[in-house]
Order: sequence, then structure tokens, then C-alpha cells
Amino acid sequence: VYCKDDNRRGVHEHMSFTFLGYTFRTRSARNKHGRMFASFLPAVSRDALVAMGRQVRRWRLHLRVGASLADLARWMNPIVRGWMQYYGAFNRSALYPLLCRINTYLVRWARKKYRALHGFNKAKAWWRALCARYPRGFAQWAWTRDFLPTGW
Repeated sequence: VYCKDDNRRGVHEHMSFTFLGYTFRTRSARNKHGRMFASFLPAVSRDALVAMGRQVRRWRLHLRVGASLADLARWMNPIVRGWMQYYGAFNRSALYPLLCRINTYLVRWARKKYRALHGFNKAKAWWRALCARYPRGFAQWAWTRDFLPTGW
């Protein structure tokens, strides 16, 4: 594997590799003066992201309308926190799309459970109020509270 960065500009066939759920490849980074440069860095691999996404999809949160929000948090938080601690050690922003997707599934759960939240604006207002009322309710809220308004 050729570890390309700012000091090594050659082009080779193999410039990345995956090891223990991380993909090591050339990525942008900031130096101590705030300038961008290319460096050979790890981040969560695409295969690991796909596996975590499949796991979240298998949870079928939107069908668990009998559970309370506290039940969901108690059940999900150890799993999500473990992913955040392991894969977030390097380049944690690569996990943001997955965490936003989990938040989207939670909003979808609320829209199924509470009929008054069927409209997007009502669901969005409920989400903001929930995040303000329980700032540490879910593990992923430590990094992002965004949700994707697609796939309602």
C-alpha cells in the first residue's frame, strides 16, 4: 500500500486498505495554523457503515410504537455509544450520516406513535423541544441532533 500524503505525491494501484473496521486512505486534515493538507488517516470503513446501517434498519424502530422513548433510549444507547467510541476515535464526522439516520428513525417512530405529529413542521417542533428537554436522552445527541427530512 502506498501511503500518499502531502510529502509523497506518487500514484500507485493500492492507495488504501481496510483493517479492523477502519479504512486508511488519504484524507484532508488541518494543521495547527488551520490550513488544509493531505494526510494518510483512518476513518470508519464503508463496510462497517453498511453493517451498522443494516443493524439499525433491523431494529425497525417505527414499528415499536408500544415502547416509550425512555425504553428506546435504554435499549439503543449502549449499542450506539459503543459504535461512537470505537469508530469515532478517528474522523468522527464520518459517522454523522448514520447518527442522523438514527435520529430520522426516531422522528418516524414519534410520527407513528403520536397522530398529532404527522406534519413535518409539527414533528420538527416536537424534535427540537425533545432535544431541549432531554439533552442527554440519546447517545448520538452528544455529536449531532440533526435528522434527515426524507423518507417519511
